[in-house]
Amino acid sequence: MAETFDIKALEKRMDGAIASLKTEFSGLRTGRASIHLLDSITVMAYGAPTPLNQVASVTASDARMLSVSVWDKSVVGATDRAIREAPLGLNPIMDGQTLRIPIPPLSEERRRDLQKLAGQFAESARVAVRNIRRDGMDQLKRMEKAGELSEDQVKGRSNEVQKATDKHITLIDEALKHKAEEIMQV
Repeated sequence: MAETFDIKALEKRMDGAIASLKTEFSGLRTGRASIHLLDSITVMAYGAPTPLNQVASVTASDARMLSVSVWDKSVVGATDRAIREAPLGLNPIMDGQTLRIPIPPLSEERRRDLQKLAGQFAESARVAVRNIRRDGMDQLKRMEKAGELSEDQVKGRSNEVQKATDKHITLIDEALKHKAEEIMQV
């Protein structure tokens, strides 16, 4: 059966790499309260590790304070413990079924570490986009070998793949620049 080449499918996979990068960036602390800061935390609730957003609601009451409203009284202690043990350096204050979490300002050294981590996330996304590009180019070569595409068609589609790759790498670089500025903001 003849293969078909779909540039849209490749672009969709590249978009997925960028979406994944933005998710990773949302978990990086910037000194401002963000409800996404606690997305990666799991709570031991009802005998199983449960994502925090399934046992409580998180709100940012202001730029330096998060509020976690736990729905079930029996899970408040486990939620407090999970937040304290997460590698975010946060210390919740219990207030009934609500946990108030002050967001301390970041030190200069911690900001630089977070910037490096953001750079690593961006590099992983670039590698993912390049791997998708390689998959597309390999598919074009297979189609040319099988006689499904002429050399000129392969050249034209290769250029499309390269343009999509360049566009997505630029988007990653812009997202990293924005996140780095956000991290360094005092």
